[in-house]
Amino acid sequence: MHLHARIQGFGRFGDTSGIDTWSKDPEFLDRFRSFAVANASESRYALWRVDDRADLATLPVVVFGDEGGIGLVARNLRELFQQLGCDRALYVGDYSAWFDDEADDETDDDSDGDGGDGGDRDRDGDGDAGFEIRDNGEYLAWLKEHFGLAAAPDPNVLVAAAEEEFAERFANWFGRFVDDEDFVDDFMDEMAGNS
Repeated sequence: MHLHARIQGFGRFGDTSGIDTWSKDPEFLDRFRSFAVANASESRYALWRVDDRADLATLPVVVFGDEGGIGLVARNLRELFQQLGCDRALYVGDYSAWFDDEADDETDDDSDGDGGDGGDRDRDGDGDAGFEIRDNGEYLAWLKEHFGLAAAPDPNVLVAAAEEEFAERFANWFGRFVDDEDFVDDFMDEMAGNS
């Protein structure tokens, strides 16, 4: 089982699409390594080069949303792999990211309380309810075999850990490059609201 079955598309490592909408400053762009499409609407996962460590897999993972939002997702790639094992939709707000509260299923109930058909829930937040990831069991077996990991019991616990460890540092660094004097305050306010 290949990881690309869990993340929509690998490739174009370092592609700055979506990242360069925040800043075109070379120093800013150099600190992100985009590595995968996160959902069908082209949100992108990127590693944030918080420092100059050699092992890129230990860098924090951020997501650049297709509608301009940004969020810290995981403290490293291993945590992202565990989050993906939960088979939950990823959503990106203005300054945060989160996984749907429930694993997606094929039922036709209204268990999510949105008034819609539970089986047609939007897996990735882009309005494409037909998009789905299959063979979660194969991915979980791959994750166990290659990394000795299981799916995270709650992927949002790992999001919260990433926010706790990196939010302030990320906001202050990121804010240096954006043309929004309220960015740091707005980012940190959203983090406080997520606690």
